[in-house]
Amino acid sequence: MDSKSYHIAVNFFQRYIYLYQGYNLLNSYPIGIGRAATPAPVGEYLVTKKNINPPLATFGTRSIHLSNTTTCIHGTNNPSSIGRSVSDGCISMHNKDIEELFELVEIGTRVIIFLD
Repeated sequence: MDSKSYHIAVNFFQRYIYLYQGYNLLNSYPIGIGRAATPAPVGEYLVTKKNINPPLATFGTRSIHLSNTTTCIHGTNNPSSIGRSVSDGCISMHNKDIEELFELVEIGTRVIIFLD
């Protein structure tokens, strides 16, 4: 598979991340999102950095950082936060899900964050 054709769509209303290769939906993952006071910014970004076992314990086992923002997609050590609006602007995933996504996407992968 050509990883350059992967892209990620983040739907805040549905609270899901969708992974596409070209026009084909490969997988979807439930997410936790930012509180109303600290939402992740809506827009189009690129993956700029990936970390295994990031230094912040709340980031779970992996983190994927986005361009032009402090927002990242990361795992969580609090699985009950998935499906809820509790973060400080990041997008959280179950650790098993972020580990799968982490292996598939590369630096430069396009990420689109939208409300619906």
